[in-house]
Amino acid sequence: MFFNSVAFAVFLPIVFFLYWFVFNKTKSTQNALLIIASYYFYSNWDWRFLFLLVFSTFLDYYTGIQIEKGKSEKSRKFWFWLSISVNLGFLGIFKYYNFFAVSFIDLINSLGFQANPKLIDVILPVGISFYTFHGLSYVIDIYNKKIKAERNFIDYSLFVSYFPLLVAGPIERATHLLPQIKIKREFSFEKAQEGFSQIIWGLFKKVVIADNCAVYANNIFDNYTAMDSLTLFVGAVYFAFQIYGDFSGYSDIALGVSKLFGIDLLRNFNYPYFSRDIAEFWRRWHISLSSWFRDYLYIPLGGSKGSKNMQIRNIFIIFLVSGIWHGANWTYIAWGAINAFYFLPLLLLKRNRNNIDNIMISYDLSTVRQLGGVLFTFIITCFAWIFFRSENIHMAFDYIERITFFTFSMNGLKEQISYITIIILSYLVLLEWNNRSIECPLFNKFSRIKIIVTIIFILLFGQFNIQSKFIYFQF
Repeated sequence: MFFNSVAFAVFLPIVFFLYWFVFNKTKSTQNALLIIASYYFYSNWDWRFLFLLVFSTFLDYYTGIQIEKGKSEKSRKFWFWLSISVNLGFLGIFKYYNFFAVSFIDLINSLGFQANPKLIDVILPVGISFYTFHGLSYVIDIYNKKIKAERNFIDYSLFVSYFPLLVAGPIERATHLLPQIKIKREFSFEKAQEGFSQIIWGLFKKVVIADNCAVYANNIFDNYTAMDSLTLFVGAVYFAFQIYGDFSGYSDIALGVSKLFGIDLLRNFNYPYFSRDIAEFWRRWHISLSSWFRDYLYIPLGGSKGSKNMQIRNIFIIFLVSGIWHGANWTYIAWGAINAFYFLPLLLLKRNRNNIDNIMISYDLSTVRQLGGVLFTFIITCFAWIFFRSENIHMAFDYIERITFFTFSMNGLKEQISYITIIILSYLVLLEWNNRSIECPLFNKFSRIKIIVTIIFILLFGQFNIQSKFIYFQF
């Protein structure tokens, strides 16, 4: 069930009505309804994988209690590593087994030997990377004695399977979501308004920005050998806006839907394309994943402490792991490595924490320098996205090589640019620039007219004739 589908447009009002008018007596009835709705939502993808979600939920619920009850460090470690190994084992089998098996075959064959390991013919369970990370952070926090184990199985199950975030995040923490689940929610008209406007903004990003840009990005990438350099660069820009509109659009819808039920989720995007350097970009892009890797991988490895060699090692580990988290393909690993190289000069010069505030226009040389940083960061990010979008490493390098040919054809470029794309991208950039300090770009009591304008954009330019998946569903 897609957020941009008719099925979801029917599903959401029904659950909303039952939640506030039928099952609103206690916290337990509210949570029970949301679990039923979440399992139904997930089963619409493939009901056979419900067992995996339920098993993962029970595993972390039980091991969490055993870790807390453990009378010895040996006992605590046993249950901790049992949970970690089983969770990562499932993720590895379903998501990475075929990738590593094929890579092993290629390596062995290149050495003149023959290897024929069995491959698994199974689809990737949707959302497995996200709900696995929910469980991992929960168990790790219990082991580190940052939180207590949850004894209420219904409450914990909802934490893992809550449908707005189930298949593509944001990646929640028990410290943030569980306290909200454990209390009865009261209806707030103001929060519902904010939720509705955030849903509208998310739909705009998806069906107007992402799906319109996808038409041109797909055409350029699918036929890149016939395109000139300028068109190829524009194709990378299209994909940059496509993936931003697609993923941040999903996150906005998820946050907005959750607000309808009185629950706040973690913010996942903070206008990343206005970043002045790559470090700032990663503080603003997919924030829940970046902070997860920071807290559960980067800092335990030593973070920015220790020698320069250790710091460099930690940066490459976190970016390479982030790359492979996104998918079982060498293109994602290369994308992660490229971002590590981008980050390296900032780390060595100790400038990775320079830009922690919003860029402000002051009409002086400082503004020119900051805007130059924004443009440069966006351009190098677009080049990195080429690896993310390409089908294989050869295609990515070939695509970039053809950009460096510096061939230009205005006729070819005109075929890939329309007035509609210029209008909708300008509207996105101007509105987001104007609303960088506001949690939801559309909603404030002085400018609800923006909601009406955005709805008009959706009706006029929305791509409703295609049921396109959200890109991050494959991760």
